[in-house]
Amino acid sequence: MASSPTQHSHHRHGPHSESDGHQHGLLGKYAELTFALAAAVCLGLGWFLSFVHSISPWWPWGLYVTAYGFGSWFMVQEAIGELIVGRFEIDFLMLVAAVGAALLGAWAEGALLLVLFSLGHALEHYAMGRATGAIQALAELAPSTAIVKRGGTTAEVSVNDLRVGDIVVVKPNARIAADGFVIEGTSSVNQAPITGESVPVDKEPVPDAGQASRKPSSLAAQHRVFAGTVNGSGALEIQVTKLASDNTLARVVQMVAEAETRISPTQQLTKHIQLYYVPIVLGLVALLHFAWLVVDEPFSASFYRAMAVLVAASPCALAIATPSATLSGIARAARGGVLIKGGGPLESLGKVPA
Repeated sequence: MASSPTQHSHHRHGPHSESDGHQHGLLGKYAELTFALAAAVCLGLGWFLSFVHSISPWWPWGLYVTAYGFGSWFMVQEAIGELIVGRFEIDFLMLVAAVGAALLGAWAEGALLLVLFSLGHALEHYAMGRATGAIQALAELAPSTAIVKRGGTTAEVSVNDLRVGDIVVVKPNARIAADGFVIEGTSSVNQAPITGESVPVDKEPVPDAGQASRKPSSLAAQHRVFAGTVNGSGALEIQVTKLASDNTLARVVQMVAEAETRISPTQQLTKHIQLYYVPIVLGLVALLHFAWLVVDEPFSASFYRAMAVLVAASPCALAIATPSATLSGIARAARGGVLIKGGGPLESLGKVPA
């Protein structure tokens, strides 16, 4: 590693990302990622300049300190929030470890720790932001209004005002506004947004609308339609069977939204371990500061040992492995057109026999 104005030792660390999103200022949703990349640039430039003997060693040191500032900006806010509610989590331990590395003179190593950790945070928050955007796009599939036949007249009303039993007119090539069944007209409907079917499904009227309204869930696929799907070239009239808040699209949106807050069993285990691991490490480090009272050595040696233990105890694998693997698996499945509801289902999928 690069040298700084003082002698330092070498340690390796890793990141973690297990937190809620932040409110970002002028840079918006990219603020945390921008800060992490800025920290990485400062670290890399400082490391490069440390090999240039013609300049003062204070230049690399200044860049490392700047990397500390960028890398810890959001982590400090998060750690303070956790401390306020009485929780010691990995964020706090990582920050203390970075401070310990600085006290040992290992500025480059401490900056590297913060770069990796902040980058892990930023990438997870960015991925969750994209998931939120996907949920919003999914919710916007259904039109906001529908053409309804009531009392012999036709009117355009909000989908939130639709009632079970209303007759909705769907024009050719228009999105269907509600779940229901066809009572008039024939057409083909693209149901890919809801069911994933790649081929449009032909739709035709039910033989008996009264009987169909009593058991709509038992109707065959050629009679049923879903909100958010796209009508083909024929006009349809459908009878509404579900309110906007309870249709298939709304339930899909709800399930996807719930997946954001659902973590896998392994993630639950690591979070549980954190609750005990962090206080134990901090307590051990505090005790090591008093080793000079029972061991014939100066306080500076005890302090150095305590800081070395603190830095070495930074739980790299515990902090980053599980959330990174989970996010990577879900993202890879999404690129293949498969929606996985969270870490739990992903782990269960891994146990399915080939």
